[in-house]
Amino acid sequence: MSGPDERAPAAAGRTTPDDARPGPGCVSLTTDYGLADGFVAACHGVLARLAPAVRVIDVTHLVPPADVRRGAAVLAQTVPYLPWGVHVAVVDPGVGTARRGIALAAPGGLLVGPDNGLLLTAAEALGGVSAAVELTNPDWLGPAVSRTFHGRDVFAPVAARLALGAPLADAGPAVEPGTLVRLPEPVVRAGPGSLTAEVLTVDHFGNVQLAAPGALLDGLPQRLLVNGREAVHGDTFGDAPPGALVVHVDSAGLVAIAVNTGRAADTLQTTPGTLITITTP
Repeated sequence: MSGPDERAPAAAGRTTPDDARPGPGCVSLTTDYGLADGFVAACHGVLARLAPAVRVIDVTHLVPPADVRRGAAVLAQTVPYLPWGVHVAVVDPGVGTARRGIALAAPGGLLVGPDNGLLLTAAEALGGVSAAVELTNPDWLGPAVSRTFHGRDVFAPVAARLALGAPLADAGPAVEPGTLVRLPEPVVRAGPGSLTAEVLTVDHFGNVQLAAPGALLDGLPQRLLVNGREAVHGDTFGDAPPGALVVHVDSAGLVAIAVNTGRAADTLQTTPGTLITITTP
């Protein structure tokens, strides 16, 4: 179906040097908290108390619960197009365990959240991790830190201070970037006339984004098979007849599959993490 696709290209990342911040930054929020409870409002409240002049941008709070990979993809899609700032992401099934709370510096901004792989792709989209710290300074945290709500009690207070220009090093001890948790690399296998790749995301429109770079479609014919179903190799949704599958390169430069006026995820009965195979007839 027509509509925006999932991830922004890393090349769009901002490159403001770490030591040349353009004044107080914004704070963005990306979570799986949903909209039915008061979790998001509590985070906004902490930010408003500590940094009332800082603009807050809600990226989304509808990441599927505990879906760290989806949260990472949404975050990486969005941060290159936001103002310089502090990007808080909380998709945190390990909250309250030994997993670290971290803040990362990159040339294009700062990121705050759990050390579970959620932040690294976005940091790379902003130029790569130049420094990392563990959030252990009690003076930077809420007055009482809940074991289950670090978004309110750890990440929001830290983000407020960073957005106002406090030094990253004051948040806690340095962390070696090589020790940060990284999500497993998705499956991508290419051969003559064939491509098998893991579904990275499925967006609101049912468009299916694969982990494969778009260059792997170069040289493939106009007619293709996607898991055995006929598809058109095109540039955009309308290159296929209504109801037909189209394989194209999305705005992130990745291979994507859509249905003109339909939902590719439903047609293919696929979800993130499953494999899609594209072949020539």
